[in-house]
Amino acid sequence: MGKQNSKLKPEVLMDLAGQTNFNEDELREWYKGFLKDCPSGYLTVEEFKKIYGNYFPFGDASKFAEHVFRTFDKNGDGTIDFREFICALSITSRGKLDQKLKWAFTMYDLDGNGYISRVEMLEIVTGIYKMVATVMKMPEDEATPEMRTDKIFRAMDKNLDGKLSLAEFIEGAKSDLSIVQLLQCDISE
Repeated sequence: MGKQNSKLKPEVLMDLAGQTNFNEDELREWYKGFLKDCPSGYLTVEEFKKIYGNYFPFGDASKFAEHVFRTFDKNGDGTIDFREFICALSITSRGKLDQKLKWAFTMYDLDGNGYISRVEMLEIVTGIYKMVATVMKMPEDEATPEMRTDKIFRAMDKNLDGKLSLAEFIEGAKSDLSIVQLLQCDISE
């Protein structure tokens, strides 16, 4: 790792401080940690799945981690650089509720067509269940990923077209306290 890679350039630091919810000192610390974990300056999907899996040792986080990775990887090059990492982290950890919901919508919208289909929702929900089902007791009406997906669509698909628009997703998520809590947001945001 060369000297030019060990520090963020001042113009990059200023740009990221303006684009994220982190100050310059926090960005420097995050960058140091990122380079420590990713000396190449890039994080691959396999590395990401390994790191993500450490947070869910009793389940299989690999499928869900792939979806999170895809959402972090804004340019679609198969790696996450520091800019992609810190911008996504800023939204997921310090963003307003609407920002977090838009980010989540992007993760659920697997084909990027602006809607979440039942199949796409089921794919993500199945990944979540594989990750946490062994340690979390699911409500009876959500015992399977299919049941949870059906419940979500009954609540959110207001126009009954079999897909969720961004507006339906945000409205539905905001009206479901468990989703708001999952995103660790204050409803007043």
